[in-house]
Amino acid sequence: MKQEQVRQLIEGRIHDDGLVETGVTGVKLFRATQPVPCAPAVYEPCVVAIASGSKEAVLDGKRYVYDNTQYLCCPTSMPVTAGTPAASAQNPLFGVFISLNPRVMSELANEMENAGGAIPTAKGSPNSFGIRLAGWDGAFSDALFRLLELGDSETDTAVLGDTRLRELYYAVLKGEAGCFARQAFGVGNTIARSIAHVSANLNAPISIDEMAKRAGMSRAVFHRKFKQATTMSPIQFVKSMRLNNAAMKISGGMTVSEAAMEVGYVSASQFSREFKRIYGRSPRQWSDAQHTPPTAAASIAT
Repeated sequence: MKQEQVRQLIEGRIHDDGLVETGVTGVKLFRATQPVPCAPAVYEPCVVAIASGSKEAVLDGKRYVYDNTQYLCCPTSMPVTAGTPAASAQNPLFGVFISLNPRVMSELANEMENAGGAIPTAKGSPNSFGIRLAGWDGAFSDALFRLLELGDSETDTAVLGDTRLRELYYAVLKGEAGCFARQAFGVGNTIARSIAHVSANLNAPISIDEMAKRAGMSRAVFHRKFKQATTMSPIQFVKSMRLNNAAMKISGGMTVSEAAMEVGYVSASQFSREFKRIYGRSPRQWSDAQHTPPTAAASIAT
């Protein structure tokens, strides 16, 4: 079975906890053999596939636990908490992190739309974003195995890597989360573009009125559509993205004041108040509690 072959490939190539590059841009293997509590993170557009063990993520209070029966699809930047609470030496976590290239995903989504092929029915609210779990179907398993087996040859990786990655993207777009992903990467999705703009400009002033103007909507309509898509108001989303990014930067060794400025806070007192309200402790207390370097589980959440 391809899933077992995927696990064997990963286990044979990573021997310490952490992340390992595969040679294909945006594709990394990871391992964790100790539990890591869920901590603030930001998922950029990605797919995370678990070959052994389990991982979890929480978005706006909803908990997603996934293992080798389902992969996680997150087509837009999202503020989450993530960890590997069940990882242990007896139950190690092995998996693959695949960054989703928005340009390539959009090209594929548009080609599929133009080809007029069968489109899977979306589950959940229409035009909603966030996280979906999708079953490992045959197309996904085959494409993932074909991508990872390139690691046996640097020449194969260099020549075929982009093609095999595109094949995997196509399998995702055709799979259980396909309609959900195409909502984010299809033509004319102004809310998805707003999310991408926020993610890329956290250190700059972000006006909700300006976001609405860029989307070609009134403030009221933009607010309604944004909340329908993400379950969060625009202001709540921006704040969560900033605070989660700041928490990650502090965990990585950045000072509290530097992290606050990096994510667009001018007032240190406002940053401290909002940080404590969300995480239950001050940024300084959070910093003091970060004694260990990031593990594989924490790293892939960035």
